[in-house]
Amino acid sequence: MVQHEKLLVAVMVLFLAAGSVAAEEEVGIDACFACHGAEGFSGPDGQPLYTSAETFNASAHASLQCTACHSDSVPLPHAESLQQPDRTTCAGCHADAVEAYQRGIHADGQAAAQRTPSCTDCHGGTHSALPHTNRKSAAHWSNLAATCARCHASLELPRESTLPVVRPVSSYLSSVHGRAVAARENSAVCSDCHRAHDILPAADPRSSIARTNVSATCGACHTPVFVAYRDSVHGQAMVQGVREAPVCTDCHGEHRILPHTETASPISAANVSATCSGCHADERLSQKYGLPLGKVAAFEDSYHGLALRSGRVTVANCSSCHGVHNIFPSNDPRSSVNKINLPQTCGECHPGAGKRFAVGPVHGAENAFGTLAVSWVRIIYLCMILGTIGLMAAHNLLDFAHKVRYPEPPAVAVPAGQPERMPRLVRWQHGLVMLSFPILVYTGFALNFPESWWAAPLLQWEAHIGFRGLLHRITAVILMAAVLWHGLHVVVSRRMRACMKGMWVSFKDLKDALAMLTYYFGRRPTRPHMRKFSYTEKAEYWAFLWGTAVMSVTGFMLWFINVTLRYLPSWAADVATAIHFYEAILATLSILVWHFYWVIFDPDVYPVDRTFWNGHPPASRVLERSEGAEESELTRVAG
Repeated sequence: MVQHEKLLVAVMVLFLAAGSVAAEEEVGIDACFACHGAEGFSGPDGQPLYTSAETFNASAHASLQCTACHSDSVPLPHAESLQQPDRTTCAGCHADAVEAYQRGIHADGQAAAQRTPSCTDCHGGTHSALPHTNRKSAAHWSNLAATCARCHASLELPRESTLPVVRPVSSYLSSVHGRAVAARENSAVCSDCHRAHDILPAADPRSSIARTNVSATCGACHTPVFVAYRDSVHGQAMVQGVREAPVCTDCHGEHRILPHTETASPISAANVSATCSGCHADERLSQKYGLPLGKVAAFEDSYHGLALRSGRVTVANCSSCHGVHNIFPSNDPRSSVNKINLPQTCGECHPGAGKRFAVGPVHGAENAFGTLAVSWVRIIYLCMILGTIGLMAAHNLLDFAHKVRYPEPPAVAVPAGQPERMPRLVRWQHGLVMLSFPILVYTGFALNFPESWWAAPLLQWEAHIGFRGLLHRITAVILMAAVLWHGLHVVVSRRMRACMKGMWVSFKDLKDALAMLTYYFGRRPTRPHMRKFSYTEKAEYWAFLWGTAVMSVTGFMLWFINVTLRYLPSWAADVATAIHFYEAILATLSILVWHFYWVIFDPDVYPVDRTFWNGHPPASRVLERSEGAEESELTRVAG
């Protein structure tokens, strides 16, 4: 009953207002609100026609009369069905905005009957639209992402339209710009990059996000960066029409732009080299523009590249040497990698590197001596590894096959009076090697193969404390200390010096090796009688000492790299890196194939030769060498 009374009052007011003006005169806003301001007011078809006077008076259109948009509402009483305002209506006051909108992708979408926004979708309803400067406005910069998300957060939109990007708003909200806006800090919003009304696709050369325009768009806020980029080799390439030249979004991303301090950012220290390699390791771009293709591979194989791949974000990456935005060709005096600037650039991390550092190539150059030297190191070591390990494996397979085919009765006891073969001090020295060598292998190869699953547990601390490198150096010192201790032991002990005479390689060792081969092939009925130290033990002993010396020298060169670079050209470090790596492979395979066979898998000692523990050799080997064997001074050493 109350509702009918309100409606009756509204009709009476409207009748009085209509009667007070001529049919063709403008109808005042009060006359409209006499009906439309009544809560619950609706048309004959039940469509709600209520408009809050308070909301309208606070809107951007408060100064307008209703007839400015609803021109067909007069004379009163107006028709039951009126034409709804559209873009043409808005153009009466906002001609520039509507004209710009008509040029944009949203207007094209409407023409194609796609679900695209109209004026009210972005600015709010006609009666409630607020100025874009009002924080409550849907078009205010702090609310714009949410407004655009009404459409662009949908997974269906790319399927219904030609838009290729899925959920760009969610990516933006997690970006450095989106976070700043969420914190009420002034930052870039959708309209800053895409513009407000004349939004065009990136493929349109007029678009603010077209490849040729995107750097200038970003430069509207990041002016110093834009100036540096514009003058750089990348910016100049873009000016010259090289469309593949990188722009801001290629390196930083499009919507999900993260600070370089975050590991997920494509320009973080951990990822920037991979980002650069997207172009500089591309064979097509290399052929098209004459870019040197081997630079990325050479960097990845260098110490910097290996350490970076293992998680050490403090080592040099592409931007550390070439710059960030102000990147110039190496022959440009402004370039940080120009010959005249290299000592200063490298000196940022390696104080005192000196001018000699500029003598060699940084990460490989065709026909450069350093690259050639590294290549020869690789070739020589690969031949050594294949040849040496191959011969070791063949020799041990022959020994194993012969012992399996012609097993001998096990020796159950050591002959009486047999002294220690490995005295206590030597066992301690061997124990330090047993402790340090596996750790060195693990921590060293984790640097070269950081993506491997077995390296992950070690490298999880690498970005923070450099645990892998620290552990590698500590165990290297332990191994070197064990070898030095052994050497000192030999020097100070008369009996050890006498014992070492039995370790010298002689012509008999060659004869023993050949005789053993004839025995394996059945051309000899019995094994040759060996001296106290056989050719197998001598080969392993001297190879171990040689390998330790090589690994120590190259390891110290890389450990104290600043000293190395102060007195040697840069390629010396690359050569040392290559030697260190391939010597490690050779040493590891030698232990696995040669040493482990003779102390573990040899049927005469299986499951393990306990000499390293109690100092006494297996009975089988004592008996094997007892006849005709020379007495060794080592057996008299009391430790």
